[in-house]
Amino acid sequence: MSAPKEIGHIVLNVTDVERSTRFYRDVVGFQVSRYRPDGTGAFLTCGVVHHNLALFKAPAGARPTEKGAIGLNHFAFKVESYRGLQAAHKRLVEARATIDHIVDHGMTRSVYFLDPDGIEMELFSDTYTTEEEGLAYMKSTRGGAVAMDITAAEPLRAQIPKADFTRVG
Repeated sequence: MSAPKEIGHIVLNVTDVERSTRFYRDVVGFQVSRYRPDGTGAFLTCGVVHHNLALFKAPAGARPTEKGAIGLNHFAFKVESYRGLQAAHKRLVEARATIDHIVDHGMTRSVYFLDPDGIEMELFSDTYTTEEEGLAYMKSTRGGAVAMDITAAEPLRAQIPKADFTRVG
């Protein structure tokens, strides 16, 4: 079977494309790769591919989904380091974005926040040096989220246990 290589991009319907573009550019840190002059859409990039995030004008009368509804829960964007995550958190606070929660997942440290339309997003930094170590941690623990103080020094990394939590059913 052919398997997907990676997640290509996410598309959000928003009430105000310009406002959301400014938020994702000025606060979150994306770069604009295309902005439709009529204000119906924008495409943003992390700087490598053509776009990672697209913003489209929602139809009149569109309503946001309620938290916990069936469908997308949130989407996460990786930052380069814990210091980068701290800087992103500071920008979110300065922009008066709603911070939902801040946690240490073991393999990542994460800041969950709401965008201008109340869509939940996550910024995270990897805990381990390599993707392989992060995957090994993920496969060997039950998972969880421990509240953390993002203004504090970076927490120590947990040891990777010898266990297997990959069996389904």
